[in-house]
Amino acid sequence: MADSADTSYDTLSSELDDGPAAAPEKSPVDQARIRRAVREILAAVGEDPDREGLLETPARVARMYAELFSGLHEDPRTHLRKVFTEKYDEVVLVKDISFNSMCEHHMLPFMGKAHIGYLPNGRVLGLSKIARVVEVVSKRPQVQERMTETIADLMVEELDAKGVAVVIEASHSCMTMRGVRKPGSVCVTSAMRGIFRSNLSSRSEIMTLIYGDRR
Repeated sequence: MADSADTSYDTLSSELDDGPAAAPEKSPVDQARIRRAVREILAAVGEDPDREGLLETPARVARMYAELFSGLHEDPRTHLRKVFTEKYDEVVLVKDISFNSMCEHHMLPFMGKAHIGYLPNGRVLGLSKIARVVEVVSKRPQVQERMTETIADLMVEELDAKGVAVVIEASHSCMTMRGVRKPGSVCVTSAMRGIFRSNLSSRSEIMTLIYGDRR
C-alpha cells in the first residue's frame, strides 16, 4: 500500500497534469505506480524531483509509457480478420512501414522500417491493416528478432497465405548512444514462411522487390 507521501504526490501530479478533480485513469497501465518509480529514479541519480523543471516529469513519463507500451493491451489479430476473396496469386508487398519500439534490455528505443510481403491463397488483406499490425506489435518491450517473428507468424496464422516474408531494419539507441556508441549502425532481421522459406527463387524475388538496387 502506498504511504501518505505517495498519495499526496499522486494527487498533486494529477492536478498539475489534468487540473483539479481529474477523471480516474481508465488505462490498463498503472500510471500512478510509474510516477512513483520515476520519482525514485530521479532521486537515485542525484536529482531533486521536487525542483520546478522536474515536478511534472514523472507524470509525463507515465503518460509516455502508457502510449509506448499500448501494444501489450491490444490484439494485433483483430486487424487481420477483415479479408477479401480475390484470385490474385502474385506477391503483395508493403515497404517502408515506419515504427518505433522499445528494447527490453535497456529500455531504450529502436526505430526503423518494416517490409512485409505475402503470397495470397485466395484471400487478400487491406493494405492499411498490415501497417496497423506493425504499429500494435511494435508498442511492446521486446527485441527486434522477436518482433520480426511475431509479425510473420500472425500473418501466416490469420491469412493462411502461401508465403510470408518480413524484413525489419532498425537503429538501436542502446548501440548508438551508450555502450559501443556506433551511430549509423543498422540491424536487419528477417522471417520467411511458406514458399519464401522453401523456394530460393521466390525468396530472391521478394528480396529484390524489397531492396531493388540497394542490394
